[in-house]
Amino acid sequence: MPTTHKKAAPAAAAEPASKKRKVDATEQKYYAVRAGFKPGVYTTWAICQQQITGFKGAQFKSFLRYEDASAFAAGRDPPPTTADSRPPRFYGVAVGRKPGVYTEWSQAQEAIKGWKGPKFKKFDTRTEAEAFVRSYSAAAGATKHALSDADADGEEVDATAEPPAKKAKTTTKLANTRNGVVVVYTDGSSLGNGRAGATAGVGVYFGASDPRNISERLVGEPQTNQRAELTAILRALETIDLGQDLEIRTDSKYSIQCVTEWYINWEKNGWKTRTGPVKNQDLVQLVRDKLEEREAKGGRTQFIWVKGHDTDQGNIAADRLAVEGASK
Repeated sequence: MPTTHKKAAPAAAAEPASKKRKVDATEQKYYAVRAGFKPGVYTTWAICQQQITGFKGAQFKSFLRYEDASAFAAGRDPPPTTADSRPPRFYGVAVGRKPGVYTEWSQAQEAIKGWKGPKFKKFDTRTEAEAFVRSYSAAAGATKHALSDADADGEEVDATAEPPAKKAKTTTKLANTRNGVVVVYTDGSSLGNGRAGATAGVGVYFGASDPRNISERLVGEPQTNQRAELTAILRALETIDLGQDLEIRTDSKYSIQCVTEWYINWEKNGWKTRTGPVKNQDLVQLVRDKLEEREAKGGRTQFIWVKGHDTDQGNIAADRLAVEGASK
């Protein structure tokens, strides 16, 4: 019999904790439901919780790899996770006791410890980390330290948090891929939203001068911001191959919840709420159809919420495209 992680449904209020190691807040978790209302793999704990709450003998567990979560949901035990299976990380120290690129946070930490005003950041690729270090070296006219690499193996030090994303600015270009996953920003805009004569636009941003970028008027009525946001997500899904892993970044919590959580109860209730028919049902269903089509072809889709009109250059670019679309 395979070993399973069992919890009684009433105790499913807290997210299942991993005892393997502490998880970086930026890492994607996959929630596998082996026994529940709808077994499968989910990308948010809220959706997973809906499948197990009230289900007698629910079996579920969280994983860092989609393949492991799929195996568990299918009734198979995934192979044990080891430190060697983690994706590589590169820590660029641009200003510190010993600038360079490190593959272990503990060693990068030593390079900045006690240094006043250090500049450092974590990257997914060595190239980005090296460019970050060089950008500060060039600005200061300093070439004292060659790029170094810490090759020692070991666990990350948890006593001090890893460098946050906004610790230092970088001059590297916005990348549209991350570990083989296409990253796209979507946004919607409605000039005069909620009023007669409003005009809405759709913005989809893959990167600077990327031919896949989209800026267009919203088709149909009503010309609302919510319909523009959902349409932008749909246009992004239509642009990428079905089998390609995709990460959609949007500042619309409404859109994310519509297509990842709320639709479950809406479908059960015949697309009706206590106040009447579900708004924007047509677009929600179109997005769900495309998501399920992608899943059937092996393409995984992840939604990431970003703060709108802030400092995220991708979100700012998508918003600009949406505003331009609304003006067409």
